[in-house]
Amino acid sequence: MDRDWNDNQPIYRQLRDRVVAMILDGVLKEGDPLPSVRTVAAELRVNPLTVLKGYQQLVDEQLVESRRGLGMFINMGARGLLLQGERRRFLVEEWPRIGALIQRLGLTPDELIEAMKAAESKPENPGGSAKSSKEASSGSGSNDRKEER
Repeated sequence: MDRDWNDNQPIYRQLRDRVVAMILDGVLKEGDPLPSVRTVAAELRVNPLTVLKGYQQLVDEQLVESRRGLGMFINMGARGLLLQGERRRFLVEEWPRIGALIQRLGLTPDELIEAMKAAESKPENPGGSAKSSKEASSGSGSNDRKEER
């Protein structure tokens, strides 16, 4: 995980968002254990209580479960729940702004598709994972993605 934090959100929330991104990208799979609170705190140089608070949000959202004496594990179905919620959030919060910008710039669907194909053909895509449109619409694929939230 990256050590860079932004000032727009509390660190525990950014940590939660990074774990969510790792689940969506397939880096962490259903049934996998989360890294221990102590390990993450030491690696990211944050207070263990901050990590615990971020993890607790995941528990509250029923994305992970705590197994006494074993740690925290990603629940079965967590990726599906996340995809459903993230898609809904994107369509409600981000798409209207993006759609308005596309209209304002006068971009055509063909130009957008061509730009998407060009971005997918690059070996490293800093804005997200390089998925085909078929993979993106089906929610499959397990490419790594940098998440700066």
